[in-house]
Amino acid sequence: MKMHVLQLGPYPPPRGGVQTNMQAIQEELLENGHSSSIISITKSEVIGDEENVYHPRHPLELLKLISTLKYDILHLHIGGGVPFRVQLLILMCGLIARGKSVMTFHSGGYPGSIEGQSAGYRTFRGVAFRRFDKIIVVNKLMIGMFEKFGVKPNKIKLIFPYNLSKPKIGVVIPQKFLDFWKVHRKVLITVSLLETDYDLPQQIEVMEKVLEQYPQTGLVIIGSGSLRRNMEQLIASKSYAEHILLAGDTDRNIVLHLIEMADVLLRTTIFDGDAISIREALFLGTPVITTDNGMRPQGVHLVPMQDTAALEIAIGEELTRDKKISNSTEDGSKNIRDVIELYERVLFSGKERSIGKKPEFQPKNFS
Repeated sequence: MKMHVLQLGPYPPPRGGVQTNMQAIQEELLENGHSSSIISITKSEVIGDEENVYHPRHPLELLKLISTLKYDILHLHIGGGVPFRVQLLILMCGLIARGKSVMTFHSGGYPGSIEGQSAGYRTFRGVAFRRFDKIIVVNKLMIGMFEKFGVKPNKIKLIFPYNLSKPKIGVVIPQKFLDFWKVHRKVLITVSLLETDYDLPQQIEVMEKVLEQYPQTGLVIIGSGSLRRNMEQLIASKSYAEHILLAGDTDRNIVLHLIEMADVLLRTTIFDGDAISIREALFLGTPVITTDNGMRPQGVHLVPMQDTAALEIAIGEELTRDKKISNSTEDGSKNIRDVIELYERVLFSGKERSIGKKPEFQPKNFS
């Protein structure tokens, strides 16, 4: 049987991990003969004329789309923090979804945050989370957190959010990248949103010391976000600005080639969970230097948070060794297929879902 899935979440550009996951799910659905729609719940930098992609202008329009569009499964994607307006969105999706409802909580670091540690059954978040038929989590720490929110264990499913694949043959690499590689013997690359959580100024600052030891090294920063202007100004203020390429938002098919071409991928963060770019680099055999957040995969070079001296040493060590060759035997598309299989189990389980039932109680603590 075929199904129509409505996904709600941030829609690119900019292209972050959540957006990449949503697009991979959409592609898998279409390839298997299903249908898919997307509602962007954040302000997109560019709004195109893509079919079945909606950009509501205000919350009421968003709720109208959820309650009137035809679909079998609603899949809400949440990343970052969970302020009260997001909690309301979560609750409303669970209440008015026209069919089954699934949520992926992408914030792998949330269980360790103050908000995550305050998880409890008698909270507004608990009421909202319990409305969903299934909740997909991206690491094991999140399972215990959602159980504290009162979500039954059989409603929680661990599925990693990344979809690994080799770069597509025939992709045309933009000339600006080819020119940059021509004049740099070694290239560091970072792929992230230009936001505070991703400590990009540290990478820009460390390049001064790196260039003293390795003069023909360059740094490519891929991504977009609210801090783009700040990054432009910071780079322009440096005497070594020509060695840093702020590339902006870039298509994933191109990014995969660039990660494979690069000598090291950097991922320095202040707040972070898992990272698709790290998984992609390891899959492609590119060394990774990343901030230690307690949940990084094996095979990466860990450095303490905001420790520029340690980052400098790590970069030097990676630049002086041969590039690793990927020995990964991981099935790169398994995670996305697992999501589709979860849809099928939820939709065709034969269990009826009670629509529009009242919350179990009036929560005492709206935290």
